[in-house]
Amino acid sequence: MTTAPPADRTTTVAARATELSKIYGQGETQVVALDRVSVAFRQAEFTAIMGPSGSGKSTLMHCVAGLDTFSSGSVRIGETELGSLKDKQLTRLRRDKIGFIFQAFNLLPTLSALENITLPMDIAGRKPDKEWLDSVIRMVGLADRLSHRPSQLSGGQQQRVAVARALASRPEIIFGDEPTGNLDSRSGAEVLGFLRNSVRELGQTVVMVTHDPVAAAYADRVVFLADGRIVDEVYGPTADSVLDRMKRFDARGRTS
Repeated sequence: MTTAPPADRTTTVAARATELSKIYGQGETQVVALDRVSVAFRQAEFTAIMGPSGSGKSTLMHCVAGLDTFSSGSVRIGETELGSLKDKQLTRLRRDKIGFIFQAFNLLPTLSALENITLPMDIAGRKPDKEWLDSVIRMVGLADRLSHRPSQLSGGQQQRVAVARALASRPEIIFGDEPTGNLDSRSGAEVLGFLRNSVRELGQTVVMVTHDPVAAAYADRVVFLADGRIVDEVYGPTADSVLDRMKRFDARGRTS
């Protein structure tokens, strides 16, 4: 585990937050969820975001992904500043440039696996790149399940469909919010392996919020939040090293 990126790591940024703040309420009821956070997510890199409950990790992801508004600062996806977009433009950006994977699989029960995978592009009126789609389906091991509906698939298979759906449109960046939270350890490991392979083999950029040190160990980098601020960042994480850092944050919170 290291605290600096490898020398050959790409410097091209897929998404960036600068001095990002998110404040709920006013006066005595005011809660600062994010406190002037600045962070960059590089292309072809797998980043995990971790922190104690209430640290702001999900809020950070939701703001950078354009799913939530922010109080001040700026967010860019590629060269596009989110704060300058109108609602329709933001919707189009999320559809065309961002992939999402959530703890709940969010599949439509009446559609087949293949129809669920291509749904965002169907809504946008775009045809999928067949070669790319085939490579994604092959990577997640769904070639023999494409005609099955969600009720005919296991939880792990359903989340694989969700991963393939996020990858199918070749987004600039994929955000995952506890994507293995509803899976057993074996299925979770499969999904995390697919996400890691999408970075290494397909050049995808992935940002994942997780509370699980084992899941975080699949990432290239882990960003740690506490009290709405980034307090640490490591490269080449292991489950043990991540757990050790989380214990230190917990101990700091109990003694403060």
